[in-house]
Order: sequence, then C-alpha cells, then structure tokens
Amino acid sequence: MALSDIDLATLHEHRLEQRWHYGLPNSHHIYHHGYQDGFSAMTRLCLERNLQRKVQPDLNGNCLQRGRARENVNAMDSSSGGQRRRSGTWPRTRSLNAPSPVQQFGPCGRIMKNSAMVMQIQDPASQRLTWYKPPLTVLVIKKVSDASVLAPFVYLVDWLLQEKNMVVWVESAVLEDAQLNENVRFKAIRDKLVTFKDGRDDLTDRIDFIVCLGGDGTLLYASLLFQQSVPPVMAFHLGSLGFLTPFRFDNFEEQLTSVLEGHAALTLRSRLRCVMHRRSDRKHEAKTLEADPDGDARPAANSILVLNEVVIDRGPSPYLSNIDLFLDGKYITSVQGDGLIVSTPTGSTAYAAAAGASMIHPSVPAIMVTPICPHSLSFRPIVVPAGVELKISVSPESRNTSWVSFDGRNRQELFHGDSLRVTTSIYPVPCICAQDQISDWFASLADGLHWNVRKRQKCLDELSDLTASGSEDTLDEIENMKLYDV
Repeated sequence: MALSDIDLATLHEHRLEQRWHYGLPNSHHIYHHGYQDGFSAMTRLCLERNLQRKVQPDLNGNCLQRGRARENVNAMDSSSGGQRRRSGTWPRTRSLNAPSPVQQFGPCGRIMKNSAMVMQIQDPASQRLTWYKPPLTVLVIKKVSDASVLAPFVYLVDWLLQEKNMVVWVESAVLEDAQLNENVRFKAIRDKLVTFKDGRDDLTDRIDFIVCLGGDGTLLYASLLFQQSVPPVMAFHLGSLGFLTPFRFDNFEEQLTSVLEGHAALTLRSRLRCVMHRRSDRKHEAKTLEADPDGDARPAANSILVLNEVVIDRGPSPYLSNIDLFLDGKYITSVQGDGLIVSTPTGSTAYAAAAGASMIHPSVPAIMVTPICPHSLSFRPIVVPAGVELKISVSPESRNTSWVSFDGRNRQELFHGDSLRVTTSIYPVPCICAQDQISDWFASLADGLHWNVRKRQKCLDELSDLTASGSEDTLDEIENMKLYDV
C-alpha cells in the first residue's frame, strides 16, 4: 500500500531531523569550516532552511512540531548511548518494488476494479530469514574433485556435529573420496554422517538447512536436488567464479551462528518450471493444458525446475535451428539461428550474458528470452513478465530437430511435434545474503565479472603540461618523465 502525503511529509521531517543530529556524537571534533556538527556551510544552510519549514497539516489540522521531533531524536540518541550505527537492518525509506501506479487517467479514464486481482507484493528488501523451530538437519554440499575444499569440509562438518549438535547429511559419493578418507579428523566423524544418493533418495521435508562449499555449481546442484520447496541455502566461496556464493570461509563459525539464530537477509531467486510434452502422449498434454492454478504444487513427472536457464539449440546438426515461440498461447516469432536461451534473472549473468542479454537483479520478477547467434541482426533479447507461459516447439519447416538442456544437465532431443512449456515456478531458492540483496549483487558483478572495470580518464590538470607545450609527446612519455624527475 502506498504512503499518503501526510505519511510522506512526516517521514521527510523525521529524516531531516536524523540528518541534523547525525553529527552530534562527533561534535567534539572541530572541522576546517569552523562548525562543530560535521556539515559544510552549504549543507548546514540547506538543513536549516528545511527544518524551518512547516510540515503539511494532517486531517485534524495539526502539524508536526519541530521541537517535539527534536525531543524524539534526542531520546533516540540518548537511548543508544550517543552512537549511531548503520547496518543492513537500518530502516529503508524506499522499497525495491516499483511504486504503485495511479488508478485514474485524466478526467474520465480509470482502471476497472477487480477484487480477484488485488494482491500485496512484499518488498524484497524486507525479506529476512526466521526459524519457526530450531533447525536440526543440515545438508553439506561440497565441490567434487577439488582437494582444496577437503580441509574446510572436514572443519565445517566437525563443528556442526560437535558444537551445534546437528544431524549432517552428505552425498554418498563424498564418502568414497580416497583423499578424504585419509584425513584423521574425518575418520573420527565419518560414521556420524547421514548419506543419500542422488536420483534414489527423496530429501523433501528432511533437510532444514543447506551449506554449499565450492562454486556456483554447488548451488545449482542444490536446486536440482529439491524440485519443490528448498531449504535456506548458505553458500561459501571456495570455487572458481563464485558469483552466487557471497560468504568467505575465514570466520564461518561466527557467520553460521548468526544465520542459525535467524539474523540474515534473503534473496529469493526465482526458478523456471519446464515441462516436456511429447507428441506420442497427446492425452497427457490435453490434461496439462487444462486451467489449474495449483498445477505447480503437483509437478508432472517430466517437469524440471531450473535456477539459471533452459537452452534449446541445434545440437550436432549443421543446419540452423528453426524454433517457434509462443507466449500465453499466441504465436510470437520463429527463432532461426544457433538456438534460444530462456533464463531467470539469476541466469541473466550466465549463458545469457555471453549471448548479449542484459544483467537483471534477481529480485526483479521476469523471464529473459535471448537468441543464440540469430540469423536476423534485429533479433534482440527481450524480457517478459514472470507470470507468462512460454511454449517452444520445433517449426514444421525445420530441417532438423533441436536439443534441450536444463541448467546444463538432462540433455534431451526435441522432435517435430514435441513442445516445451516454461513458466515461473512457485518454489524459489532462498539464498542467504552476506550483507543485503543490493550489496551482494553488485559485489558479485565487480568481483566475478569485473563489471565496468577500466583505466580512469585523466583529469585536465594532469594534461595541462601537454596542452601548454604543444609538443607531440604521448601520455606514456610524460609519465616516464615524471618518474625520472622523482
């Protein structure tokens, strides 16, 4: 629900008071401007003018008194011991959701009200982890065939068993690691571990918490294991890229204790529900096409949930792919090229980014459609609403079949007459943030992809010698001359 004008005015006055008093704890410092509040002369003047203005009256004609607001802020300062600390729990003044649009357009037009379509969308910034009962079972997923992960894995498992008294699950293949079995510390705890086998054992409702040790592949594997509700995932960066693993292993005890106590922000990474419809199974396809709002809660036997993307390509064929794309039953276009990528916002920084798509924050509800080397130069990547259903099928005029892969796994052939239906699943992957949703994402862009990293352009002062001399010396020669002078 949007704030009223009165609420916004009150919030604005409160924020002005906070800014005014933010420098009070450091008032004993004398700044070069001569003031003792830490503000420059221009900032001080602007704050004084704003605080002197009256706030818009409320419905009863009352105004928020400046003195009363100042008393409230002073009380906050005294209760906190004169210290103001900003953290991830500091109240946000803006929502990550878009503002609610106005309902009336001009003198006559307005949106027709429909009570069935009214819904409340939670601000992603307010999504925080809470445990309604203490977590007892934890699944530890480690990167395979990497000796550098063995020592952290043993330390973590031993700590969870001895210090936290948790039931630790691992994949059965982990116990077959020869190097791991040579570790003396691991031998003492080996028999205390509970094992499972991928493809045979169902982990639904058995795991309370997931810890990943490795790279992004460990998080994708966790998504594959849980094809419905996924427990909270805490991913430590011990792999190569680590775009989806924000935590460092140095102080894992402190970080895990904080998460187990319920002090953590969450990023809900949406997944795509992919259902294959074979030409040979017309009866099953007819049943699936019936309107069923709870269809995702009862997944079909051939449905797969993906975290990054589903890729449709030409496989080993030398011919172009010819794929028909439908959106909510309406024909959109035919894709002629090497293939098509349908990705989540999380997958926008993976294969889709290499194919020229934009990078989208994981909290944005959307589906990305990106062609792979299209035969048309005007075929650019598009973003569609998260609630639509995409249907992908091999065009009748196609010279060859297509191949489909789901997060790089379960590769299978798509024949003429078959179709693939893709929509957003109701089961996201709840990833625990190291800081918050915004900071973690931009940190991963900088660290993992070196986003917008370049040499800075020199300012005019550094080029003044070159301009004044009128010589043809290059910038490198000028830098060398400076080094010689030193």
